[in-house]
Amino acid sequence: MNKILGALLNYLVKGTLVILPLGAALFFIYWIISKVDYALNLSDVIWVDRLGHPVYIPGLGILTVVMILLIAGIVVTNFVTEPIYNWFNRWLNRLPIFNFIYTSIKDLAEAFVGDEKKFNEAVLVEINDTGLKKIGFLTQKDLSKIGLPGEVAVYFPLSYSFAGQLCIVNANRVKPLKMTASEAMKFVVSGGVSHLEH
Repeated sequence: MNKILGALLNYLVKGTLVILPLGAALFFIYWIISKVDYALNLSDVIWVDRLGHPVYIPGLGILTVVMILLIAGIVVTNFVTEPIYNWFNRWLNRLPIFNFIYTSIKDLAEAFVGDEKKFNEAVLVEINDTGLKKIGFLTQKDLSKIGLPGEVAVYFPLSYSFAGQLCIVNANRVKPLKMTASEAMKFVVSGGVSHLEH
């Protein structure tokens, strides 16, 4: 009887280790997609049924986002010239609060998917003389423009979170890691429990 209970418990634990992360990941993706779809879905405003009730069409919000991104990409690629781009940036600079929010989000998006990806160099930083080290991503290699020669900017993501912190450290305390940026991010976000791939 004890062997049967032990085997059942073992199966339960292994099933949990498979299903829990899979279910949580699928739920998180579903939650984000449904929130975006609901926020940008205008079908219940535009369409009503014969009784005058609003009609909600699932997926229309996501389709709207995809179409807006596609049209914006086509317009920017084919019609926006350098003078128009410069004029747009000058106009944005006149709106200090909006410009701050816009440029921060733009820089963050470009750091992940732009031509100049910023989170692609994983480094190990010695924090203090006791040997404490942190994994981070080198985002700026030269800070002499702001009066910090020999210093670099390193972004440290937080474990089990998508937040992080940016620290300025001495360049000689930074050591490149033999791992890809995606491996380093997965390792840090998982709290160091994800398997290291060779």
